[in-house]
Amino acid sequence: MFSPDSFRAARWLRSCNLLLQALLFVSLFSGLNYLARSYAWRFDLTAQQLHSLSPETRAYLAGLQRPVRIVVTLSENDENPEIAQAYRDLRGLLREYSYASQNNPNGPITAEFIDIYRQHHIAGQLGLAEPNTILLLCGEARQQVALSDLYGVSERERKDFRGEQALTAAILSVSNPARKKIYFLTGNGELRPDDVDPARGLSGLASELKLRNYAIELLALPAPGGVPEDADLVIAATPQGRYDPHTQEQLRDYLSLREGRLIVLCASGIAHGLDDLFYDWGILVDDVLVRDSAASSYTDNGDLIVRHFAPHPITRTLIDYRLPLRIGAARSVRPDPGRSIGGGLEVSVLAATAPTAWGEVSYRQRGPMGYNPGIDLKGQPNLAPADRLGLVAASERVQARGNLPFSVRSGRIVVIGTGDLVANHRIATPGNQSLFLNAVKWSIDRDAQLNIPPRPIERFQLSLDQRELLKLRSLLVFALPLATAALGLIVYWSRRN
Repeated sequence: MFSPDSFRAARWLRSCNLLLQALLFVSLFSGLNYLARSYAWRFDLTAQQLHSLSPETRAYLAGLQRPVRIVVTLSENDENPEIAQAYRDLRGLLREYSYASQNNPNGPITAEFIDIYRQHHIAGQLGLAEPNTILLLCGEARQQVALSDLYGVSERERKDFRGEQALTAAILSVSNPARKKIYFLTGNGELRPDDVDPARGLSGLASELKLRNYAIELLALPAPGGVPEDADLVIAATPQGRYDPHTQEQLRDYLSLREGRLIVLCASGIAHGLDDLFYDWGILVDDVLVRDSAASSYTDNGDLIVRHFAPHPITRTLIDYRLPLRIGAARSVRPDPGRSIGGGLEVSVLAATAPTAWGEVSYRQRGPMGYNPGIDLKGQPNLAPADRLGLVAASERVQARGNLPFSVRSGRIVVIGTGDLVANHRIATPGNQSLFLNAVKWSIDRDAQLNIPPRPIERFQLSLDQRELLKLRSLLVFALPLATAALGLIVYWSRRN
Protein backbone atom coordinates (compact mmCIF):
# COMPACT_ATOMS: atom_id res chain seq x y z
CA MET A 1 0.00 0.00 0.00
CA PHE A 2 1.32 3.44 -1.00
CA SER A 3 2.04 5.69 1.99
CA PRO A 4 3.20 9.36 1.67
CA ASP A 5 5.49 8.79 4.65
CA SER A 6 7.27 5.81 3.14
CA PHE A 7 10.83 5.91 1.82
CA ARG A 8 9.60 4.98 -1.66
CA ALA A 9 7.23 7.97 -1.74
CA ALA A 10 9.96 10.33 -0.48
CA ARG A 11 12.36 9.07 -3.16
CA TRP A 12 9.68 9.47 -5.84
CA LEU A 13 8.84 13.03 -4.72
CA ARG A 14 12.54 13.93 -4.66
CA SER A 15 12.99 12.63 -8.22
CA CYS A 16 9.97 14.59 -9.42
CA ASN A 17 11.32 17.67 -7.70
CA LEU A 18 14.70 17.33 -9.42
CA LEU A 19 13.01 16.71 -12.77
CA LEU A 20 10.82 19.78 -12.39
CA GLN A 21 13.86 21.88 -11.43
CA ALA A 22 15.67 20.70 -14.54
CA LEU A 23 12.64 21.46 -16.73
CA LEU A 24 12.26 24.91 -15.20
CA PHE A 25 15.96 25.63 -15.74
CA VAL A 26 15.79 24.52 -19.39
CA SER A 27 12.62 26.57 -19.91
CA LEU A 28 14.22 29.63 -18.34
CA PHE A 29 17.39 29.23 -20.43
CA SER A 30 15.43 28.70 -23.66
CA GLY A 31 13.13 31.63 -22.92
CA LEU A 32 16.02 33.99 -22.28
CA ASN A 33 17.69 32.95 -25.52
CA TYR A 34 14.43 33.42 -27.39
CA LEU A 35 14.03 36.90 -25.95
CA ALA A 36 17.70 37.61 -26.75
CA ARG A 37 16.92 37.33 -30.45
CA SER A 38 15.18 40.68 -30.04
CA TYR A 39 17.59 43.55 -29.41
CA ALA A 40 15.25 44.96 -26.77
CA TRP A 41 16.32 42.08 -24.50
CA ARG A 42 20.02 42.05 -25.35
CA PHE A 43 22.42 44.01 -23.16
CA ASP A 44 26.09 44.68 -23.81
CA LEU A 45 27.79 44.97 -20.43
CA THR A 46 31.32 45.53 -21.76
CA ALA A 47 32.91 48.92 -21.04
CA GLN A 48 33.53 49.69 -24.73
CA GLN A 49 30.28 48.16 -26.05
CA LEU A 50 32.30 45.56 -27.91
CA HIS A 51 29.33 43.31 -28.71
CA SER A 52 26.79 45.76 -30.10
CA LEU A 53 26.48 47.85 -33.24
CA SER A 54 26.48 51.62 -33.17
CA PRO A 55 23.13 53.47 -33.52
CA GLU A 56 24.30 54.80 -36.91
CA THR A 57 24.87 51.31 -38.30
CA ARG A 58 21.54 50.04 -36.98
CA ALA A 59 19.77 52.98 -38.60
CA TYR A 60 21.42 52.19 -41.94
CA LEU A 61 20.50 48.50 -41.69
CA ALA A 62 16.87 49.31 -40.90
CA GLY A 63 16.65 51.31 -44.12
CA LEU A 64 18.30 48.78 -46.47
CA GLN A 65 16.13 47.97 -49.48
CA ARG A 66 18.16 45.05 -50.86
CA PRO A 67 19.52 41.90 -49.17
CA VAL A 68 23.28 41.65 -48.73
CA ARG A 69 25.26 38.43 -48.54
CA ILE A 70 28.66 38.42 -46.84
CA VAL A 71 31.05 35.55 -47.60
CA VAL A 72 34.27 35.18 -45.60
CA THR A 73 37.09 32.74 -46.39
CA LEU A 74 39.06 33.25 -43.19
CA SER A 75 39.78 30.22 -41.00
CA GLU A 76 39.82 29.98 -37.22
CA ASN A 77 42.57 27.37 -37.45
CA ASP A 78 44.91 29.43 -39.62
CA GLU A 79 48.58 29.16 -38.70
CA ASN A 80 48.82 32.94 -38.73
CA PRO A 81 47.50 34.13 -35.33
CA GLU A 82 46.43 37.47 -36.80
CA ILE A 83 44.21 35.72 -39.35
CA ALA A 84 42.70 33.52 -36.63
CA GLN A 85 41.99 36.57 -34.47
CA ALA A 86 40.41 38.37 -37.43
CA TYR A 87 38.14 35.34 -37.90
CA ARG A 88 36.98 35.54 -34.28
CA ASP A 89 36.45 39.29 -34.44
CA LEU A 90 34.46 39.03 -37.67
CA ARG A 91 32.37 36.08 -36.50
CA GLY A 92 30.97 38.04 -33.57
CA LEU A 93 30.52 41.22 -35.58
CA LEU A 94 28.70 39.50 -38.45
CA ARG A 95 26.37 37.84 -35.96
CA GLU A 96 25.39 41.32 -34.79
CA TYR A 97 24.71 42.44 -38.36
CA SER A 98 22.41 39.45 -38.87
CA TYR A 99 20.55 40.15 -35.62
CA ALA A 100 20.16 43.85 -36.41
CA SER A 101 18.76 43.26 -39.91
CA GLN A 102 16.50 40.28 -39.22
CA ASN A 103 13.42 42.49 -38.78
CA ASN A 104 13.99 44.19 -42.15
CA PRO A 105 12.30 41.95 -44.77
CA ASN A 106 13.68 44.05 -47.65
CA GLY A 107 17.32 44.11 -46.63
CA PRO A 108 18.38 41.20 -44.44
CA ILE A 109 22.08 40.50 -44.09
CA THR A 110 23.32 36.94 -44.22
CA ALA A 111 26.87 35.92 -43.41
CA GLU A 112 28.71 32.67 -44.01
CA PHE A 113 32.23 31.33 -43.63
CA ILE A 114 33.47 28.92 -46.28
CA ASP A 115 36.64 26.92 -46.87
CA ILE A 116 37.69 27.52 -50.47
CA TYR A 117 39.57 24.21 -50.54
CA ARG A 118 36.81 21.98 -49.13
CA GLN A 119 33.92 23.97 -50.62
CA HIS A 120 35.61 24.71 -53.93
CA HIS A 121 32.33 24.37 -55.85
CA ILE A 122 30.72 27.23 -53.91
CA ALA A 123 33.94 29.25 -54.06
CA GLY A 124 34.09 28.77 -57.84
CA GLN A 125 30.51 29.98 -58.26
CA LEU A 126 31.36 33.11 -56.29
CA GLY A 127 34.63 33.68 -58.12
CA LEU A 128 36.71 33.23 -54.96
CA ALA A 129 40.16 31.77 -55.53
CA GLU A 130 42.14 33.17 -52.59
CA PRO A 131 41.80 32.61 -48.84
CA ASN A 132 41.42 35.42 -46.32
CA THR A 133 38.83 37.25 -48.42
CA ILE A 134 35.77 39.21 -47.32
CA LEU A 135 33.25 39.48 -50.17
CA LEU A 136 29.93 41.34 -50.13
CA LEU A 137 27.26 40.50 -52.70
CA CYS A 138 24.06 42.35 -53.51
CA GLY A 139 22.39 41.34 -56.75
CA GLU A 140 25.02 41.64 -59.46
CA ALA A 141 27.13 44.06 -57.42
CA ARG A 142 30.10 42.74 -55.46
CA GLN A 143 32.75 44.37 -53.33
CA GLN A 144 35.71 43.16 -51.30
CA VAL A 145 36.88 44.46 -47.93
CA ALA A 146 40.61 44.25 -47.31
CA LEU A 147 41.91 42.85 -44.03
CA SER A 148 44.00 45.99 -43.63
CA ASP A 149 40.75 48.00 -43.38
CA LEU A 150 39.64 46.06 -40.29
CA TYR A 151 42.31 47.30 -37.91
CA GLY A 152 44.09 50.47 -36.96
CA VAL A 153 47.82 49.75 -36.94
CA SER A 154 50.74 51.56 -35.37
CA GLU A 155 54.31 50.28 -35.56
CA ARG A 156 53.01 47.09 -37.20
CA GLU A 157 50.85 46.34 -34.13
CA ARG A 158 47.06 46.33 -34.18
CA LYS A 159 45.70 49.06 -31.95
CA ASP A 160 41.94 49.00 -32.54
CA PHE A 161 39.26 47.12 -34.45
CA ARG A 162 37.54 49.08 -37.22
CA GLY A 163 35.53 46.28 -38.72
CA GLU A 164 32.17 47.97 -38.19
CA GLN A 165 33.34 51.08 -40.06
CA ALA A 166 34.65 49.04 -42.99
CA LEU A 167 31.69 46.66 -43.24
CA THR A 168 29.00 49.32 -42.88
CA ALA A 169 30.63 51.46 -45.57
CA ALA A 170 30.90 48.41 -47.86
CA ILE A 171 27.27 47.43 -47.23
CA LEU A 172 26.06 50.92 -48.12
CA SER A 173 28.23 50.92 -51.24
CA VAL A 174 27.30 47.49 -52.58
CA SER A 175 23.59 47.91 -51.86
CA ASN A 176 23.41 51.21 -53.70
CA PRO A 177 22.18 50.59 -57.26
CA ALA A 178 24.00 53.73 -58.48
CA ARG A 179 27.62 52.59 -58.92
CA LYS A 180 30.45 55.10 -58.95
CA LYS A 181 31.66 55.52 -62.53
CA ILE A 182 35.32 55.92 -63.50
CA TYR A 183 36.34 57.07 -66.99
CA PHE A 184 39.76 56.21 -68.42
CA LEU A 185 41.00 58.64 -71.07
CA THR A 186 41.92 57.10 -74.42
CA GLY A 187 43.12 58.29 -77.82
CA ASN A 188 46.54 59.55 -76.74
CA GLY A 189 48.39 56.30 -76.13
CA GLU A 190 47.20 55.91 -72.53
CA LEU A 191 47.23 52.61 -70.68
CA ARG A 192 43.85 50.93 -71.12
CA PRO A 193 41.83 48.91 -68.58
CA ASP A 194 40.94 46.33 -71.24
CA ASP A 195 44.58 45.61 -72.18
CA VAL A 196 46.21 42.46 -70.75
CA ASP A 197 49.75 43.36 -71.80
CA PRO A 198 52.07 43.00 -68.75
CA ALA A 199 53.85 46.34 -69.23
CA ARG A 200 51.16 48.41 -70.99
CA GLY A 201 47.88 46.97 -69.74
CA LEU A 202 45.61 47.81 -66.80
CA SER A 203 43.41 44.72 -66.82
CA GLY A 204 44.60 43.77 -63.32
CA LEU A 205 43.68 47.21 -61.99
CA ALA A 206 40.31 47.02 -63.75
CA SER A 207 39.58 43.73 -61.96
CA GLU A 208 40.42 45.27 -58.59
CA LEU A 209 38.16 48.26 -59.28
CA LYS A 210 35.25 46.06 -60.35
CA LEU A 211 35.62 44.02 -57.16
CA ARG A 212 35.07 47.28 -55.29
CA ASN A 213 31.83 47.97 -57.16
CA TYR A 214 33.16 50.65 -59.53
CA ALA A 215 31.85 50.95 -63.08
CA ILE A 216 34.55 51.50 -65.74
CA GLU A 217 34.15 53.31 -69.07
CA LEU A 218 36.48 54.66 -71.75
CA LEU A 219 36.46 58.34 -72.72
CA ALA A 220 38.03 60.09 -75.70
CA LEU A 221 38.51 63.85 -75.37
CA PRO A 222 37.79 66.37 -76.71
CA ALA A 223 34.14 65.38 -76.97
CA PRO A 224 30.89 67.30 -77.47
CA GLY A 225 29.79 68.41 -74.04
CA GLY A 226 33.13 67.55 -72.47
CA VAL A 227 33.37 65.06 -69.61
CA PRO A 228 30.08 63.12 -69.17
CA GLU A 229 27.76 64.20 -66.39
CA ASP A 230 27.91 60.82 -64.66
CA ALA A 231 31.70 60.86 -64.30
CA ASP A 232 32.71 60.46 -60.66
CA LEU A 233 36.40 60.23 -61.55
CA VAL A 234 38.58 60.63 -64.65
CA ILE A 235 41.93 58.83 -64.93
CA ALA A 236 44.66 59.73 -67.43
CA ALA A 237 47.14 56.85 -67.33
CA THR A 238 50.48 57.81 -68.90
CA PRO A 239 49.54 59.72 -72.06
CA GLN A 240 52.16 59.22 -74.77
CA GLY A 241 51.78 62.71 -76.19
CA ARG A 242 50.52 66.21 -75.45
CA TYR A 243 46.81 66.70 -74.90
CA ASP A 244 45.52 69.40 -77.21
CA PRO A 245 44.34 72.71 -75.68
CA HIS A 246 40.67 71.80 -76.20
CA THR A 247 41.06 68.60 -74.14
CA GLN A 248 42.88 70.49 -71.40
CA GLU A 249 40.11 73.11 -71.24
CA GLN A 250 37.42 70.44 -70.94
CA LEU A 251 39.30 68.85 -68.04
CA ARG A 252 39.78 72.26 -66.40
CA ASP A 253 36.06 72.97 -66.67
CA TYR A 254 35.24 69.55 -65.25
CA LEU A 255 37.47 70.13 -62.22
CA SER A 256 36.68 73.77 -61.50
CA LEU A 257 33.07 74.23 -62.58
CA ARG A 258 31.70 70.76 -61.81
CA GLU A 259 33.80 69.89 -58.76
CA GLY A 260 35.37 67.01 -60.70
CA ARG A 261 37.99 64.49 -59.64
CA LEU A 262 41.07 63.60 -61.69
CA ILE A 263 44.05 61.24 -61.34
CA VAL A 264 46.98 61.71 -63.74
CA LEU A 265 49.92 59.32 -64.10
CA CYS A 266 52.68 61.12 -65.99
CA ALA A 267 55.05 59.20 -68.23
CA SER A 268 58.71 60.06 -67.77
CA GLY A 269 60.27 61.98 -70.63
CA ILE A 270 56.97 62.66 -72.46
CA ALA A 271 55.19 66.02 -72.53
CA HIS A 272 51.62 65.77 -71.26
CA GLY A 273 50.17 69.13 -72.26
CA LEU A 274 48.44 69.69 -68.91
CA ASP A 275 50.72 72.42 -67.57
CA ASP A 276 47.97 75.03 -67.28
CA LEU A 277 45.68 72.59 -65.48
CA PHE A 278 48.42 71.66 -62.99
CA TYR A 279 49.15 75.37 -62.48
CA ASP A 280 45.49 75.93 -61.53
CA TRP A 281 45.89 73.34 -58.79
CA GLY A 282 49.31 74.43 -57.51
CA ILE A 283 51.24 71.40 -58.78
CA LEU A 284 54.49 71.40 -60.75
CA VAL A 285 55.58 68.31 -62.72
CA ASP A 286 59.29 68.59 -63.52
CA ASP A 287 60.79 67.31 -66.76
CA VAL A 288 63.51 65.34 -65.02
CA LEU A 289 64.40 61.70 -64.44
CA VAL A 290 64.68 60.70 -60.78
CA ARG A 291 68.02 59.11 -59.93
CA ASP A 292 69.40 57.83 -56.63
CA SER A 293 72.97 57.11 -55.60
CA ALA A 294 71.99 54.73 -52.75
CA ALA A 295 71.98 51.06 -53.68
CA SER A 296 69.33 50.44 -50.99
CA SER A 297 66.88 52.52 -53.02
CA TYR A 298 66.71 49.96 -55.83
CA THR A 299 65.50 46.38 -56.13
CA ASP A 300 67.53 43.68 -57.81
CA ASN A 301 65.69 44.30 -61.10
CA GLY A 302 66.25 48.07 -61.02
CA ASP A 303 62.91 49.27 -59.62
CA LEU A 304 63.05 52.39 -57.48
CA ILE A 305 61.91 51.77 -53.88
CA VAL A 306 59.93 54.55 -52.21
CA ARG A 307 59.59 54.43 -48.42
CA HIS A 308 58.83 58.01 -47.35
CA PHE A 309 55.14 58.98 -47.05
CA ALA A 310 53.32 61.92 -45.53
CA PRO A 311 50.22 61.33 -43.37
CA HIS A 312 47.11 61.42 -45.56
CA PRO A 313 44.06 59.20 -46.15
CA ILE A 314 45.73 57.93 -49.33
CA THR A 315 48.91 56.83 -47.54
CA ARG A 316 47.43 55.60 -44.25
CA THR A 317 47.72 51.91 -45.15
CA LEU A 318 51.29 52.28 -46.43
CA ILE A 319 52.38 54.03 -43.23
CA ASP A 320 50.59 51.63 -40.89
CA TYR A 321 51.95 48.48 -42.55
CA ARG A 322 55.23 49.98 -43.81
CA LEU A 323 54.53 49.08 -47.41
CA PRO A 324 57.00 50.53 -49.95
CA LEU A 325 56.29 51.51 -53.54
CA ARG A 326 58.18 49.85 -56.39
CA ILE A 327 58.23 51.93 -59.54
CA GLY A 328 60.16 52.32 -62.76
CA ALA A 329 61.26 55.56 -64.42
CA ALA A 330 59.76 58.56 -62.62
CA ARG A 331 59.71 62.35 -62.66
CA SER A 332 59.33 64.63 -59.67
CA VAL A 333 55.99 66.12 -58.62
CA ARG A 334 55.93 68.98 -56.13
CA PRO A 335 53.91 72.00 -55.00
CA ASP A 336 54.39 74.91 -57.38
CA PRO A 337 56.55 77.43 -55.48
CA GLY A 338 54.95 80.23 -57.49
CA ARG A 339 51.36 79.32 -56.64
CA SER A 340 49.20 81.88 -54.91
CA ILE A 341 48.75 81.25 -51.20
CA GLY A 342 45.13 81.18 -50.08
CA GLY A 343 41.99 80.68 -52.09
CA GLY A 344 41.25 77.40 -50.31
CA LEU A 345 43.85 75.42 -52.28
CA GLU A 346 45.55 72.63 -50.28
CA VAL A 347 48.52 70.87 -51.91
CA SER A 348 50.26 67.90 -50.26
CA VAL A 349 53.21 65.74 -51.29
CA LEU A 350 52.22 62.19 -50.40
CA ALA A 351 55.29 60.16 -51.43
CA ALA A 352 58.91 61.23 -51.78
CA THR A 353 62.35 59.85 -52.58
CA ALA A 354 65.26 59.28 -50.24
CA PRO A 355 67.48 62.33 -49.47
CA THR A 356 70.17 60.84 -51.74
CA ALA A 357 67.99 61.19 -54.87
CA TRP A 358 68.03 63.98 -57.44
CA GLY A 359 66.23 64.90 -60.65
CA GLU A 360 68.50 64.64 -63.68
CA VAL A 361 67.76 67.40 -66.21
CA SER A 362 69.96 66.11 -69.03
CA TYR A 363 68.68 62.54 -68.84
CA ARG A 364 68.20 62.42 -72.61
CA GLN A 365 71.96 62.72 -73.12
CA ARG A 366 73.94 59.55 -72.68
CA GLY A 367 76.71 59.75 -70.17
CA PRO A 368 77.75 58.70 -66.69
CA MET A 369 75.05 59.08 -64.04
CA GLY A 370 75.83 61.72 -61.44
CA TYR A 371 74.45 64.79 -59.75
CA ASN A 372 75.37 68.12 -61.37
CA PRO A 373 75.09 70.91 -58.79
CA GLY A 374 73.31 73.98 -60.07
CA ILE A 375 71.78 72.07 -62.98
CA ASP A 376 69.98 69.03 -61.64
CA LEU A 377 67.03 69.23 -59.27
CA LYS A 378 67.64 68.48 -55.61
CA GLY A 379 65.40 68.54 -52.55
CA GLN A 380 65.62 71.72 -50.50
CA PRO A 381 65.70 71.77 -46.67
CA ASN A 382 63.21 74.65 -46.50
CA LEU A 383 60.66 73.03 -48.82
CA ALA A 384 58.43 70.11 -47.83
CA PRO A 385 59.30 67.32 -47.96
CA ALA A 386 62.67 68.48 -46.67
CA ASP A 387 65.69 67.34 -48.75
CA ARG A 388 63.53 65.00 -50.83
CA LEU A 389 61.89 64.98 -54.24
CA GLY A 390 58.16 64.46 -54.37
CA LEU A 391 56.73 61.67 -56.51
CA VAL A 392 53.00 61.85 -55.71
CA ALA A 393 51.00 64.98 -54.92
CA ALA A 394 47.35 65.67 -54.13
CA SER A 395 45.50 68.96 -54.35
CA GLU A 396 41.99 69.99 -53.42
CA ARG A 397 39.99 73.16 -53.19
CA VAL A 398 38.12 73.90 -49.98
CA GLN A 399 35.44 76.54 -50.26
CA ALA A 400 34.34 78.20 -47.06
CA ARG A 401 30.61 78.78 -46.65
CA GLY A 402 30.45 82.35 -45.38
CA ASN A 403 31.08 82.53 -41.65
CA LEU A 404 29.97 78.96 -41.02
CA PRO A 405 32.43 76.73 -39.12
CA PHE A 406 32.76 74.17 -41.91
CA SER A 407 33.92 73.95 -45.49
CA VAL A 408 32.85 72.13 -48.65
CA ARG A 409 35.23 70.07 -50.78
CA SER A 410 34.84 71.25 -54.35
CA GLY A 411 37.47 69.44 -56.43
CA ARG A 412 40.36 67.03 -56.11
CA ILE A 413 43.33 65.98 -58.23
CA VAL A 414 46.11 63.43 -57.70
CA VAL A 415 49.26 63.54 -59.83
CA ILE A 416 51.71 60.62 -59.87
CA GLY A 417 55.14 61.07 -61.43
CA THR A 418 55.40 57.59 -62.92
CA GLY A 419 53.35 55.80 -65.51
CA ASP A 420 53.86 52.16 -64.64
CA LEU A 421 52.77 52.24 -60.99
CA VAL A 422 49.63 50.19 -61.67
CA ALA A 423 50.51 48.35 -64.89
CA ASN A 424 49.79 44.63 -64.87
CA HIS A 425 53.35 43.65 -63.94
CA ARG A 426 53.38 45.96 -60.88
CA ILE A 427 49.77 46.09 -59.63
CA ALA A 428 50.36 43.00 -57.47
CA THR A 429 52.86 44.97 -55.37
CA PRO A 430 50.92 45.64 -52.12
CA GLY A 431 52.18 49.22 -51.76
CA ASN A 432 51.37 50.17 -55.35
CA GLN A 433 47.90 48.71 -55.17
CA SER A 434 47.10 50.30 -51.80
CA LEU A 435 48.28 53.74 -52.88
CA PHE A 436 46.25 53.83 -56.08
CA LEU A 437 43.06 52.28 -54.69
CA ASN A 438 43.20 54.66 -51.74
CA ALA A 439 43.67 57.54 -54.20
CA VAL A 440 40.52 56.42 -56.00
CA LYS A 441 38.58 56.22 -52.73
CA TRP A 442 39.80 59.64 -51.63
CA SER A 443 39.06 61.21 -55.00
CA ILE A 444 35.42 60.17 -55.07
CA ASP A 445 34.76 60.65 -51.34
CA ARG A 446 34.61 56.99 -50.39
CA ASP A 447 37.23 57.73 -47.77
CA ALA A 448 34.70 59.67 -45.69
CA GLN A 449 34.67 58.00 -42.28
CA LEU A 450 31.35 57.04 -40.76
CA ASN A 451 30.67 58.30 -37.27
CA ILE A 452 31.47 54.88 -35.82
CA PRO A 453 34.15 54.72 -33.13
CA PRO A 454 36.85 52.03 -33.41
CA ARG A 455 36.86 49.30 -30.79
CA PRO A 456 40.04 49.20 -28.70
CA ILE A 457 41.92 45.91 -28.58
CA GLU A 458 42.52 45.05 -24.94
CA ARG A 459 45.52 42.91 -24.15
CA PHE A 460 46.25 41.21 -20.83
CA GLN A 461 49.69 39.79 -20.18
CA LEU A 462 51.06 37.85 -17.20
CA SER A 463 54.74 38.30 -16.47
CA LEU A 464 55.69 35.05 -14.68
CA ASP A 465 59.03 33.39 -14.11
CA GLN A 466 59.51 29.63 -14.36
CA ARG A 467 58.77 29.00 -10.66
CA GLU A 468 55.57 31.06 -10.67
CA LEU A 469 54.48 29.40 -13.90
CA LEU A 470 54.99 25.95 -12.32
CA LYS A 471 52.90 26.97 -9.29
CA LEU A 472 50.10 28.25 -11.52
CA ARG A 473 50.13 25.06 -13.55
CA SER A 474 49.98 22.92 -10.38
CA LEU A 475 47.04 24.92 -9.06
CA LEU A 476 45.11 24.50 -12.28
CA VAL A 477 45.89 20.80 -12.71
CA PHE A 478 45.67 19.55 -9.09
CA ALA A 479 44.36 22.14 -6.63
CA LEU A 480 41.11 23.01 -8.36
CA PRO A 481 40.03 19.37 -9.00
CA LEU A 482 40.93 18.37 -5.42
CA ALA A 483 38.99 21.33 -4.00
CA THR A 484 35.97 20.37 -6.09
CA ALA A 485 36.21 16.75 -4.92
CA ALA A 486 36.50 17.82 -1.28
CA LEU A 487 33.43 20.04 -1.59
CA GLY A 488 31.52 17.15 -3.11
CA LEU A 489 32.47 14.85 -0.21
CA ILE A 490 31.35 17.44 2.35
CA VAL A 491 27.98 17.80 0.66
CA TYR A 492 27.65 14.00 0.46
CA TRP A 493 28.35 13.42 4.17
CA SER A 494 26.10 16.31 5.26
CA ARG A 495 23.17 14.91 3.27
CA ARG A 496 23.87 11.35 4.47
CA ASN A 497 23.72 12.44 8.10
